[in-house]
Amino acid sequence: MTAETVRRTIPGARQRDNANSTLTTCTYDSTGPPFRWLRVEAHLYAPENTATPVEDARRYFDAQWRQAHEAPLFRTFTLERRSGLGDEAYRWFKRDEGQPTVVGEVAVRTRNAVITVSYSERGEGTDREAECLAVATTVAREVLTSLQF
Repeated sequence: MTAETVRRTIPGARQRDNANSTLTTCTYDSTGPPFRWLRVEAHLYAPENTATPVEDARRYFDAQWRQAHEAPLFRTFTLERRSGLGDEAYRWFKRDEGQPTVVGEVAVRTRNAVITVSYSERGEGTDREAECLAVATTVAREVLTSLQF
């Protein structure tokens, strides 16, 4: 994801990164009002680590999809499969039951990689759904474009 995307999405963002051989996470959060955060996770199942990298990624993606249906800490407004992103994708708009925040999440599997983008801001209903999901989708597309297989 480009620095311009981060500046446009989370002005004045503070960045935190965490990575190992199979998972990279970048989280950006606002340093002032309005509250917003963006999290990008990339799970890579490399051929040198597993005999079935694409199948492992598929199983991980399917597990995420199942967990989304059973998430007790969130109120789900929208959870649906999407076409046109990677090999398979879904989008999820939810409210965090413990916080006054809503989250737009897009998960995408492309070959042996699973990318999950979550964008959150203050809110409690569906009035921010279109924008939250649009931001998450835009960032997911940008991350997919930057992957090199």
